[in-house]
Amino acid sequence: MSRRVLVVYTGGTIGMVSSNGTYVPAADFGTRLARHLSERTAELPPFDVIELNQLIDSANLTPSNWTTMARVLVDHWDRYDGFVVLHGTDTMSYTAAALSYMLRGCDKPVILTGSQIPLERSRTDALDNVIASLCLASVPGISEVCLYFCGKLLRGTRARKLKTSELDAFDSPNAPVLGHVGIDLELRHDLLLPPSRPDFQVPTFNPRSVVALALFPGMPAALLESALALPELKGLIIHTYGAGNAPDGDPALIGALAQGIRRGIAVLNVSQCQHGLVAQKAYASGAALDRIGVIPGSDLTPEAAFAKCHFLLATGHSGKSLSEALPHPLSGDCTVLWQGTDDRTPCP
Repeated sequence: MSRRVLVVYTGGTIGMVSSNGTYVPAADFGTRLARHLSERTAELPPFDVIELNQLIDSANLTPSNWTTMARVLVDHWDRYDGFVVLHGTDTMSYTAAALSYMLRGCDKPVILTGSQIPLERSRTDALDNVIASLCLASVPGISEVCLYFCGKLLRGTRARKLKTSELDAFDSPNAPVLGHVGIDLELRHDLLLPPSRPDFQVPTFNPRSVVALALFPGMPAALLESALALPELKGLIIHTYGAGNAPDGDPALIGALAQGIRRGIAVLNVSQCQHGLVAQKAYASGAALDRIGVIPGSDLTPEAAFAKCHFLLATGHSGKSLSEALPHPLSGDCTVLWQGTDDRTPCP
């Protein structure tokens, strides 16, 4: 019996059309896709297409969109064997991570994809990405949320968009690729998460509860103070230098972070570097963050860190519970650096 796939079209470049010289999301994507795939359907798993009532340019994504997408998947979970989510590329990594956390223990493939060139353009990369994603979504051995793009299958919590104008836009800098699609479909079964019992949690997010700030030379402490003073803020993600370093020579800036932590705001440290882990105790400038209670984020991507903080807050974590849960591996999102050693264990 053929495995049936549901395609969920959320918007993004893949389905956009030209309007007054710019690209905008357009409806009726299922009909357009069927027309382009009409000569190939016999080679593909059977699939249905649904689209969100309100299509989005992914630059306009908010955490509430994650809830909408997850609810669509959960509502249809028992009727399909796999899922493809068509999404804009700008924030696809954020959504891939968020869905990974919400759909923990999933026992079916959920593949996010999109394109750099709209489906209606002659040189589009959309067809290759959709066809490969449909095939991957029908593979029984995949039991997690993944992102597929230009031949690479990536873990949802590890994927990043690294290129703006090339077709191989995505990669996972700190984790191996889960599979390649070329002449053959090659999966790393040793790396894929094992199937489990679904433990789905689809919360309502507060978009004002998490803020991310990148440090820069000469950053005024007042900028941090303003962010930490936001009335609904519960989590701050700081993008630091190198192995997790911050200007410890600026007592006002370090003091602002310390004061925020004392007020119960969780501060998570991720690196501005694409490769490597946060090692907060390696340098004095990082150790200053460690002393005031900043949480080292290992090799969490900025996208996964943001989605994870939102998810944990929305599912009831706060204070000590949140601080303990943020660095703990979830859905294969980070590498464990054992305290006091240099032993590194990649999360499965």
